[in-house]
Amino acid sequence: MWIVAIAWIYVVGLMAVTEPSIIAGIMTFLAYCALPLSILFYLTGGKRRRARRERAAAHDAKASSSPDAGNPDSSTD
Repeated sequence: MWIVAIAWIYVVGLMAVTEPSIIAGIMTFLAYCALPLSILFYLTGGKRRRARRERAAAHDAKASSSPDAGNPDSSTD
């Protein structure tokens, strides 16, 4: 998916360069590239966000269940 996004950025960048004014080029790039790709990455990133949230919850549960979790000075030498 990254290669498609990079190719799309390249194509829209070339479109933006050919616009008659700088403002039109910036608006073309934002409207055809930045906004659609941000929406696409947000929609396709749901599984990654859910997995990251579950890993954090599991890590927190593991840390709170450990008897030495709050006391870093307790060592078993």
